Amino acid sequence: MIVQIISLLIGVMFAASIIFVRIKASNKPTNAKKILLPPLFMSTGFFMFIAPETWISFPEAIGAFFVGTLFSILLIKTSKFERHNDQIYLKRSKAFAFILIGLLIIRTVMKVALEQSVNLPETGAIFFILAFGMILPWRIAMYVMYRRLVSGVAVEEAGTPS
Repeated sequence: MIVQIISLLIGVMFAASIIFVRIKASNKPTNAKKILLPPLFMSTGFFMFIAPETWISFPEAIGAFFVGTLFSILLIKTSKFERHNDQIYLKRSKAFAFILIGLLIIRTVMKVALEQSVNLPETGAIFFILAFGMILPWRIAMYVMYRRLVSGVAVEEAGTPS
């Protein structure tokens, strides 16, 4: 029981840190590296599957990734970029914090329900895959939006007389 409570508190702290980082990030210009590196760094979490206790079935893994992908749609819809002085910034969305909090609540309810029938390492594996399924499509979509804006900047600059 203590482990589940600690794991829940870590999830809440993680969500709060994401909200804080996202708000701070909107004050600084972004680039492709800042968009694409988080999923790469997160992918190191797949090393958890070295431990047999974390092994889940392939359908469970696909299902978790699919649910994460569905959740990512909300994040994609609230991620927009804007250009200021030849720099590209992630535009703040008032809905983003609320969506993240809502996703945290949904995730927590799912986790508590799942822990009744699945052991803790497998639950961790399922929710890691769910989180990866959320961040990967979101960051890919952000990168596509970013590249479109960058190429639009290049086209506009090429078309303006000096």
